[in-house]
Amino acid sequence: MPRVIWNGAINFGLMHVPVALYQASLKIGIGFDWLDQRSMDPVGYKRVNKRTGTEIQSDDIVKGIKQDGGDHVVLSENQIKAAYPKSTQTIEIESFVKASGIPFTLLETPRHLEAIGNGNKAYALLRASMFEAGVIGIARVVMHTK
Repeated sequence: MPRVIWNGAINFGLMHVPVALYQASLKIGIGFDWLDQRSMDPVGYKRVNKRTGTEIQSDDIVKGIKQDGGDHVVLSENQIKAAYPKSTQTIEIESFVKASGIPFTLLETPRHLEAIGNGNKAYALLRASMFEAGVIGIARVVMHTK
């Protein structure tokens, strides 16, 4: 059974349809461990100062962005959090375009929407209307920080 990755609603005009979002594909991969080939002991990760080679404690590490001249601009955790967009609970349909007008390469990760609660009839009407017109909805939503 697929797991819900986001709950919200589709908004379009006066329509408000509660929906759940599911991942429509599986990423299958293998998780490799780093091992010392001589003893098969696990290899850990150390945080090391690249210039001096000394190990650094987590409390002494800050985040920065390298500038063209080689200097770094250091950002606080609050500054980094403020830069992320705020999560929303609505999918705002902004326009409709012909499905053939969207290159397949722009579709990054397939997801599946499903109406929840009392939104089944309105969702089915929206889906059928879009299918009949041969269009897809262009929408804006922020899930988590993306």
